[in-house]
Amino acid sequence: MSTLETIVADLRTLPPPKLEEAATLIHRLREDARTERRAALRRGASLLSPEDGAELERIIEENCERIDPRDW
Repeated sequence: MSTLETIVADLRTLPPPKLEEAATLIHRLREDARTERRAALRRGASLLSPEDGAELERIIEENCERIDPRDW
């Protein structure tokens, strides 16, 4: 039995007030994970200066968008 299946089985045995409590906790955990992902994206997005980002984009466009027939 997977972890998810075990959790669902356990949830089925809870009385309604405890099930509501579990649901609140699960929703909070989901929102916390979302917040953490957004913060990680913001940290990563600020690693390059606008100038460095433009230079990287230019290099990718110049060197990665070409097809070399000898590679086929």
